[in-house]
Amino acid sequence: MLFSKQKKLQMPAAHEALKGRPTPLDVPARHFVNGRALKGPWPQNLKTVTFGLGCFWGAERKFWQTPGVYSTAVGYSAGYTPNPTYEEVCSGMTGHNEVVLVVYDPNEITLEGLLKVFFESHDPTQGMRQGGDIGTQYRSGIYVNDIQDLQVAEAARAQYAKALATSGYGPITTEVMQAPEFYYAEDYHQQYLAKNPGGYCGIGGTGVACSIGTGVEV
Repeated sequence: MLFSKQKKLQMPAAHEALKGRPTPLDVPARHFVNGRALKGPWPQNLKTVTFGLGCFWGAERKFWQTPGVYSTAVGYSAGYTPNPTYEEVCSGMTGHNEVVLVVYDPNEITLEGLLKVFFESHDPTQGMRQGGDIGTQYRSGIYVNDIQDLQVAEAARAQYAKALATSGYGPITTEVMQAPEFYYAEDYHQQYLAKNPGGYCGIGGTGVACSIGTGVEV
């Protein structure tokens, strides 16, 4: 089935979404880079947050290279279809975003620190795209697990929106919400750029610094 570019730029209604499947996709037990658990359980002191910032291959590498991050995984979230495949997500008919699940130690890196990496690694003003990657699965998103983290993320978005506007960018389009269900992507997508060092990476920021957590007002 073919889908038009315009269709891919619009979220489907829930009743339009593909049916999906009840069984999760198979993924390896361990992170390809650091050997830690990909699905948990993780040590109790760790926290999680999920980010969408374009193609998840380069996005995941950005976070597994960040000090304080314990583990990462790529998947699909903020849509309707249960346990979608990559092809289904790319059709624009699941509503999902390509995302990175980040497991981190808050004693080593704060949520604000991760948000700084997130905002500076993409252009959060592009809507349903990131550069040449076009579709609902490439939208900018922050998905958190509690009200406190939601408030931190919303404050960071507002602060960075001011910095972007000062630099001539349009309105920020990052969606912020409490984390919907995360569906793990297929095995070959996990830590893709470690397995394929010459593979495609669409990650690129605006060059506008994010001062969240630095005490610098913008």
